Amino acid sequence: MTLIEYTDREMMAIDLAYLLAEELETCLLHHDFASFAVPGGSTPGPIFDALCAADLDWSRVYLMPTDERWVPDGHVRSNVRLINERLRVNRAADAHLVSFHGNGALTPAHIDKLNDAIIDNIPLSVLLLGMGTDMHCASLFPGSPELEAALAVDAPAVLSQTPPTQEEQRITLSAPILNGALSKHIVMTGDDKRTALERAVTLPPEEAPINAVLNGASVHWTA
Repeated sequence: MTLIEYTDREMMAIDLAYLLAEELETCLLHHDFASFAVPGGSTPGPIFDALCAADLDWSRVYLMPTDERWVPDGHVRSNVRLINERLRVNRAADAHLVSFHGNGALTPAHIDKLNDAIIDNIPLSVLLLGMGTDMHCASLFPGSPELEAALAVDAPAVLSQTPPTQEEQRITLSAPILNGALSKHIVMTGDDKRTALERAVTLPPEEAPINAVLNGASVHWTA
């Protein structure tokens, strides 16, 4: 793990957006496409605002959320809504979206269909991930009854999760898929998350899921 500190949030957003664009461009120079997984929440919005203007061949970039709440696409808490409103715009409007949404209940059949779709996009070229103060990442939450399955080395690409601390059922990329990304970036703000990160490195992934992806990752932090 490499920790990179920034003087303020604006500088972090600009610098990280430039770095992500550079990595996507390098990937496209050597491959037919790039797969790019991104988080929801409030932290990545300013990064998306800067990144969407990058001069890339976005038509060869496949965007997907790291996880999703099982809510309609347009719901205020939908990660896909954030992606569509703040990243898949401007030059990035040509990017392909791999949505985790479906109609009706979150069934095993939908999970199987989504796994089939994602298998063509792994290993992930670039991963941007957030972390909560509880040390969760994507929808891998401490205390979730399905966490062990999502951490397993033979876990499928995506799984459903029902964290007891959250309002909605979730669908998430598994730990092996997240950790297997060719380039891993974790972004966080605030002293409370810095403290949580320092604690996470001392704990197993079952207690601190973020520790399943820290090896080889760049952690971007500012107060």
